[in-house]
Amino acid sequence: MNTELHRLAKAADLDAQAHALLRLRFGHACAQRMRHLLESPDAVEGLDTLGAFLEGKADSAALALTEQRMAVVAGSHPGSRSIDGTAHAAVSATYAVYQAVAGRALQAAEYAAYATVYAYGAYAINDPDAFTEEFAWQVSTLDRLLREEQLLSMRAG
Repeated sequence: MNTELHRLAKAADLDAQAHALLRLRFGHACAQRMRHLLESPDAVEGLDTLGAFLEGKADSAALALTEQRMAVVAGSHPGSRSIDGTAHAAVSATYAVYQAVAGRALQAAEYAAYATVYAYGAYAINDPDAFTEEFAWQVSTLDRLLREEQLLSMRAG
């Protein structure tokens, strides 16, 4: 678990309804970072739909349908038959997209971190240091998005 990310999220009250868009933005950033690990065209499409929603090019109904579709896509991923962990990376990346589309940003971040580490190889999952770079990126990204949101609020207010 990314302790620093959870601390930052709690301090910012990330779960508040007022931060729904921020959760989508952060989840999208985490999942987008794992895009190259996605094997399913449906998962890529789900990530693209979330991006379109954030750009104002898709509506909330499209996002809701995508969330339903991503639940099926993530739940039906065939998983890994190999021992190198690469398919595990694809499974985790697919779940990161599903969680991001559903607005569960911290869960998306967790799956994205696992995807990154599985991409190194399944052996790395037991090495806490393997998560360091991704965890730092996640904290930095959420912090940046929080600052951007604060600036927008100040300008609007």
